Amino acid sequence: MTTMSKIYLRKSWENKRAMSNVLEAKEIVRHYGQVEALRGCNFTVRPGEVTALIGDNGAGKSTLVRILSGAEQPDSGEIFVDGKLEVFRLPSDARGVGIETVFQDLALCPHLNAVQNMYLGREIPRKGILGKFGFLDYEAMRIGSEDAFRNLGATVRSLTASTGSMSGGQRQSIAVARSAAWASKVLFFDEPTAALGVVQKKNVLDLVRRVRDSGIGVVFISHSMPEVLDIADRVQVMRRGRTIADYKTGDTNLEELVGAMTGRLDEESN
Repeated sequence: MTTMSKIYLRKSWENKRAMSNVLEAKEIVRHYGQVEALRGCNFTVRPGEVTALIGDNGAGKSTLVRILSGAEQPDSGEIFVDGKLEVFRLPSDARGVGIETVFQDLALCPHLNAVQNMYLGREIPRKGILGKFGFLDYEAMRIGSEDAFRNLGATVRSLTASTGSMSGGQRQSIAVARSAAWASKVLFFDEPTAALGVVQKKNVLDLVRRVRDSGIGVVFISHSMPEVLDIADRVQVMRRGRTIADYKTGDTNLEELVGAMTGRLDEESN
């Protein structure tokens, strides 16, 4: 793709995201016994944009992500994808409308290779009678994996080595490429750079930018404020089960974000 084509693509997504939300959660409530994890939480994601979701431990970030990825169900509230009301009873429901998640533990099978992990649960059967007997089209999956890695600019040491023998950055690349290959609407990144070295973190952040530039709405969950300010277009802050602030990254700073997370800004305004 030429530089001009990339600029045109980027601007077209900027125009689209200014008009609509690809994902919207309204008044989400979730209880665990007597504990109210989410207390009428609102959250929005726009196409072609990185939205950082931040908050202190216990703010409700993980609960919200589990609900929006179909791993849990809210007690009340509504979820809209491209303006259409959706009900996620299972993760497959969220995946069915184009929402994927890269969890902190990556959810890779260490004894499988990169291709097998890419197509885990989505294996391609051989054509004809062999496919009916459970034979798989490994060549088609290999080509699909290579295309996914190439499109993201991800470097994978080997397609045939077990992922358990790879570095943390290599495994992260596989997890990101797998989710990006199937996501058409939204991709959640849950602490994607945790336990990575400096070079590996940079590679992962570059992958996040490439996913964003493809037009997918990206949600970036992180405790690293420098990374958030570097990668995000918007920052939504959660505290005590609610989204209490929504900033454009260029209009905020580290002190303001920390103040919103801790409640210090509320105290100073009183």
